[in-house]
Amino acid sequence: MRRTRILTAVLALAAGLLAGTPPALAASTPTTTLAADTYTWKNARVDGGGFVPGIVFNRSEKNLAYARTDIGGAYRWVQATKSWTPLLDSVGWNEWGHTGVVSLASDSVDPDRVYAAVGTYTNGWDPTNGAVLRSADRGASWQKADLPFKLGGNMPGRGMGERLAVDPNKNSVLYLGAPSGKGLWRSTDSGASWSQVTAFPNAGNYVQDPTDTSGYASDNQGVVWVTFDESTGTRGSATQTVYVGVADKDNAVYRSTDGGATWSRLAGQPTGYLAHKGVLDAVNGYLYLAYSDKGGPYDGGKGRLWRYATKTGTWTDISPVAEADTYYGFGGLTVDRQHPGTVMATAYSSWWPDTQIFRSTDSGGTWTKAWDYTSYPNRSNRYTMDVSSVPWLTFGANPSPPEQTPKLGWMTEALEIDPFDSARMMYGTGATVYGTENLTDWDAGGQFTVKPMVQGLEETAVNDLASPPSGAPLLSALGDIGGFRHTDLTKVPSMMYTSPNLTSTTSLDYAESSPNTVVRVGDLDSGPHIGFSTDNGANWFAGSDPSGVTGGGTVATASDGSRFVWSPAGTGVQYTSGFGTSWSASAGIPAGAVVESDRVDPKTFYGFKSGKFYVSSDGGATFTASAAGNLPTGDSVRFKALPGTKGDVWLAGGASDGAYGLWHSADSGATFTKLSGVDQADTIGFGKAATGSSYQTLYTSAKIGGVRGIFRSTDKGASWTRINDDAHQWGWTGAAVTGDPRVYGRVYVATNGRGIVYGDTSDTGGGGGTDPTPPPTGACSVTYRITNQWPGGFQADVSLTNTGSSAWTGWNLGWSFADGQKITQLWNADHTQSGAAVTARNVGWNANVAPGSTAGFGFTGSWTGSNTKPTAFKLGDQTCTTS
Repeated sequence: MRRTRILTAVLALAAGLLAGTPPALAASTPTTTLAADTYTWKNARVDGGGFVPGIVFNRSEKNLAYARTDIGGAYRWVQATKSWTPLLDSVGWNEWGHTGVVSLASDSVDPDRVYAAVGTYTNGWDPTNGAVLRSADRGASWQKADLPFKLGGNMPGRGMGERLAVDPNKNSVLYLGAPSGKGLWRSTDSGASWSQVTAFPNAGNYVQDPTDTSGYASDNQGVVWVTFDESTGTRGSATQTVYVGVADKDNAVYRSTDGGATWSRLAGQPTGYLAHKGVLDAVNGYLYLAYSDKGGPYDGGKGRLWRYATKTGTWTDISPVAEADTYYGFGGLTVDRQHPGTVMATAYSSWWPDTQIFRSTDSGGTWTKAWDYTSYPNRSNRYTMDVSSVPWLTFGANPSPPEQTPKLGWMTEALEIDPFDSARMMYGTGATVYGTENLTDWDAGGQFTVKPMVQGLEETAVNDLASPPSGAPLLSALGDIGGFRHTDLTKVPSMMYTSPNLTSTTSLDYAESSPNTVVRVGDLDSGPHIGFSTDNGANWFAGSDPSGVTGGGTVATASDGSRFVWSPAGTGVQYTSGFGTSWSASAGIPAGAVVESDRVDPKTFYGFKSGKFYVSSDGGATFTASAAGNLPTGDSVRFKALPGTKGDVWLAGGASDGAYGLWHSADSGATFTKLSGVDQADTIGFGKAATGSSYQTLYTSAKIGGVRGIFRSTDKGASWTRINDDAHQWGWTGAAVTGDPRVYGRVYVATNGRGIVYGDTSDTGGGGGTDPTPPPTGACSVTYRITNQWPGGFQADVSLTNTGSSAWTGWNLGWSFADGQKITQLWNADHTQSGAAVTARNVGWNANVAPGSTAGFGFTGSWTGSNTKPTAFKLGDQTCTTS
C-alpha cells in the first residue's frame, strides 16, 4: 500500500536538501578515509512492505525474471534461493529519483541485457530528469542514457505498462512511452540514445485530478504501454506491427504496421476507458486489453476486458462480469505462453472485500474466479494462503466476512504466468509479491497455494530508527506498515506494531535508563496517533490525543520514562506525565518543532524549529530559545542527545543555499560548534565506542571531503571514515541513522524504499559485541499464557524468571506439547522443535538474567483437536516451577 509513501521523503526534500549547488568546502577539513573499512551490508528482514507494480519474465530463458518497485529500485529473481537480489543500490544521493522504476524490459534475444526506465516524480519534487538504464550483465552494472524529461515511478498510473519494450526480432530497437505529453520515444542503438517518434499522433490527455496545483495528480499520464507482434518480423529485422497504449479514454490503442514509421488509431475500439495493459497472443492472433475508468493504482470504479483479433480487426467484449457488476477496474493481465488460450486478469482496485483474479482457458470465452460467494457473506476460495514466511501480512486483522485475512491482495496491477511453467504465477500487491507453483490445480477443480515470493525484496520507507541498550536490538518507524520490533535481524518479525495500528509511524523513542518504556507516534485515518509500550515494544497500548492532532510529528520520552513530549501535526507541542491520559500545551516553543530528550536528565527536553534551538528543564512544560546562532534556518534538521552525558547534543541538517552541516553542543544547546570539515550532514546517530575510546562512535549520512556517503567517527568527529561504497548508496538516506550500543561498528541506515539497511564492520579491533553460549542452569519459574486462539491457530507468551541467587549468562528452556501443537513463528528467542519437544534459547540481547529478573518470548502455533498447555518446563536439567 502506498497512501503515505509519496510524502516520506518528498516533503523533506522539498525544503531544499538537494537543491542548488553544494557549499564550498571549509578551509579546515578533518581526516577522511574513503572506504578504508570493509563493511558487509544486509537488510533487517521485513520482506516486502510496498507496492510492486511490475513483474517481467524473460521470454527465452527459464527462471529469469525481474520486479520493479515505485520507489525502491529493481530486483532480479534468483531461482536457487527463490529470492530477489537488488539491482539499483548504486543509485546515489544526487539522483535519488532514479530509485523509482516506471518500467522494465528484459531482452529475449540476448537475456544478459535488461533495461530500466527510472525517475520517481514528474513534477518539481524530483530534482533530476528521468533516464533509461541499460545493463549487459543482468543488472549487475549499468550504463545510463539521460532523458530530456522526467519519469514517474511513483506517480499516478504507475501500474500501467510496460512502457518500455525491446523489439523481440531486432533487439537494438526499443520503445519508451513517456508521461507529461512527451509522447513515444525510440532507441535504435540498444538504449544508448533516444529520440522522439514524431509520427506518433497522441501523447495522451488523461489526468487524475486537473485541479491539483502540485503537479502530482494533474500530470498527463501519457503513453503507457508498448507491445510487439513478434510474428510480423524475422530475426535481425525490425518487427513491423507494434501496438501502443495511450492514456486517452477515446483513443486508447494505436498500431503501426510498418515498423513505427506511421501510426493509426485502432478502428472500432471501445471508448470511455483507459487500457492499463495490452498483452498479445501471437499464436492465436489476439491482443488482450485490460481497461479501467481510472489510471490507478488506487482508484478505479468500472472496468472491462476486451479481445482484439489482429487478423480480422474484430473486437469482442470478454469481460468476466457485467459492467454493472464491476466496482473496480481491470489491471493485471497475462497469457500462458505454454497454453496461449489461457488468460488471466485481476480486479486491481477491488479493495473490499478482496482483490479478484479471473482465469479463462478458452481465450476469454468463459471465466472462473479465484473466489466466489456461496451465500453472502460466505466465500468459497479456489486457493489457500500460507503467509508463515511473512506472518505480518495478516496485519493482525480479525475481519468479518466477506473479508478474510490475509487478503489475496490489492493494487494487483502486476500479474505474470511463468512463460516456461504454467504452474507458476507471480503477482504484485500493495505490500508484497505473492505467487503459486501449482496454479494449474485451478483448472482441475482443486485449490492452488498462494505464498509470499518476496524474500530479498525490501521496499519499506524508513522514518526513524532506535537501537536500545537492552531489549530488542532494533525498533523501526516505517511508512505504510507502521514499524517492527526486530529481535533477530535475519528473521521476519511476526507482526508490525499494533494497538494502535498506525498506517505510518513518523517517530519513536525509548527511555534511555529504562528501555522497556517506548513511545511511537504516526498517522492514522481515525483514532489515537500515539502508542506506548512497557515491555520494549513487544506489546502496545494506545494513548489519547490532544485536541487538534492530525498526524504523528515527533515524540520524545524522558530518560527514565516518567514523562513525554510530543510535537504532533495539527497542533502545538504538548507534554504529559505518565502515559498520555491527558496533555498540556508546552510554552515557549513553536508548533511543528522537532523534539528530543536529554538521555541523562529526565527533566530536560530539546526542540528545534526554523533556526532556533529550544531547551526545557521542567519536563517540557516550558521551553526557552537558546542564544545559539548560525544554525540551519530551514526545518530539514535532525538532532540527538548522546547517551550517558547530560547536555551533549549533536545536530545535523540544513540546505545547500544556507547553513548545512554538523554541529555539536556540550552545554545543552546553549552554544553549538560547527564541525568545519563536514560539508553537509543530514543524520546523526551513536553506537558502541571503539576499543580504547572514551566517546561513543558517531555515524552520519553526510558529504565529507567532497564525497557523499555513510560515515563513522571514533574520535568525536575529529576524523571520519566512509563505510559504504559506490555500489551501496541506496538513493536518499536522510531520514535516520543509528549505531548499535552493544555491537561495535554496527550501523542501521534508513532508506526511502530499500528498507532498513544495516552494516557490520570487518574491523575486529573496535571491540565487538558478545554472543554468549547459554549454560542452562539455576532455579527458575515459568508462566505460560495463551493470549489468543482461533480455529487451527493460537498465540502464547512465555515468561522465564530467575528465582535463584546467581545471574544467568545464557539460558535454554525445554518443554513438550501434549496435543501435537507446532510452533510456526517465535520471537525474542531462537527455537528448535522435534516432534512434540521444543527448546527455546536466548538471543544475544536477553542472555543475561539477574536474580529476580524475567526473560520473555512469544510465539504463534498451530493446533488440532485440543490445545493443552504444557505443564513441565526445564532450564537445561533443572525443572522449573510453573504457573
